[in-house]
Amino acid sequence: MTDDELMQAALEEASDALARGEFPVGCVIGNRAGILVRARRRGSTGPAPSELAHAEMIALQRLEQLAPSHEARSLTLAVTLEPCLMCYGAILLAGIGRIVYAYEDAMGGGTGCPLERLGPLYASRRPSIGAGLRRSEALALFQAFFADPAASYWRDSLLARYTLSQAPAGKVQPEGHLDRCRCR
Repeated sequence: MTDDELMQAALEEASDALARGEFPVGCVIGNRAGILVRARRRGSTGPAPSELAHAEMIALQRLEQLAPSHEARSLTLAVTLEPCLMCYGAILLAGIGRIVYAYEDAMGGGTGCPLERLGPLYASRRPSIGAGLRRSEALALFQAFFADPAASYWRDSLLARYTLSQAPAGKVQPEGHLDRCRCR
């Protein structure tokens, strides 16, 4: 599958999360043959949101349950929001070869982390990173979430203010540059 097809599936997962009142992060992991796993953000509602039920973490757990017949370096993880440090670290440990994300996380994105400053376990991992694929579609989902008075997750955060300050999705919006790697 192409990066665009993988991102379309991630956007579908994010739309499903949004429809359930959850933070609209969708994630898929796949290869040229197809999608291996799908996941969406869970646990972002209620008085005590979970910071472990991120879409990437759920997708990686599902991938781990598959028969170990796949080669992680050949896999692409597509996600609607740039992975945070927790998710990025887990992606590195899983050995995923490529990360493609739609919308930059101005508050907690982890892909800009200088890997060479970390221990050898992490520093030796160098996934390819593509940023901004279908950014405007992901932006629309995040704007809808943060504009919803019922959504309290990360309300008034830097990410919420940044997202709501963006031109409405569909207006002139610079798309990210795919294959731009901020981590090197």
